Amino acid sequence: MTKWPSLKQLHYLVTLYETRHFSEAAERCFVSQSTLSKGIQNLESLIGCPLYEKKDKKSPLVFTLAGKQVVKQGRELLAKSQDLLELGSLCQGNNMQGQLRVGCIPTIAPFLLGDLVQEVNQRFPQLTLLLREDTTTNLLKALRNGDLDVLILAMPVEIDGMECRIVGQDPFRMIISREQADSIRIPLRYDDLPDESVFLLENEHCLTEHAVSACKLTRKEKINPFSATSLHTLVQMVANGLGTTFIPQMAIDHGLVDNQNIVVIEPPGKSAHRQIGLVWRPSSNRTTTFETLANVVEGLL
Repeated sequence: MTKWPSLKQLHYLVTLYETRHFSEAAERCFVSQSTLSKGIQNLESLIGCPLYEKKDKKSPLVFTLAGKQVVKQGRELLAKSQDLLELGSLCQGNNMQGQLRVGCIPTIAPFLLGDLVQEVNQRFPQLTLLLREDTTTNLLKALRNGDLDVLILAMPVEIDGMECRIVGQDPFRMIISREQADSIRIPLRYDDLPDESVFLLENEHCLTEHAVSACKLTRKEKINPFSATSLHTLVQMVANGLGTTFIPQMAIDHGLVDNQNIVVIEPPGKSAHRQIGLVWRPSSNRTTTFETLANVVEGLL
């Protein structure tokens, strides 16, 4: 008779991989350390090889190649198990109830999520949105692992087989201080800007890649080596006359540059914009919920 690993054992291993500490993993799993250790030992016996290196307690926990593969596949199984549990709410005939874990990137979240929560509360009072703001890479990882249900991302981006629905476009604008605007020609040409005068976000923010591509900025010498961590920082740098940057229209519409010493101008590049999309796992049973949520987001853009 074939013995199968349990989801509980896989959960123990994945949690240990994330924490690299037995006591912390046991605490997160709400079990004793001995229970967690025994579960992982049984998993090793079933698989037939060690999943992590047994060292002294002071050494960092190192997973074997097999252990990393089990963690990877374990995460996928746990995510699909989460999708399986969603069938209960579907059988009750109400797709817009319960909790929905939504991830959103930092260059969208401050300008959309407040309106989204308000709209959902009014139209679907039985649905509770649990929100997480993070980078695209981290959000996609959380989605694949089953920690999030649906993402709101700027496209295009590699989503590795996930489902996606585009819900709108967000144009790019450039901002520049009023004093500097008086010294350049409109429409703007990058050749007219001083070297290192274009400030961008850190590379982990996909807005940088989208803006540079959409606005046809190919002159690397125009980009300042300093990278900001937020749009608010970029606005303050521009307002103080340090240079120029790209800002999405939704940020402008929500007052990001209000009462600043700033002029908004059109960037080079025909119809420069980014797309906004909802992304979810193809194995999820809540497609109708995601499509309904997409309709709400589309109406807010």
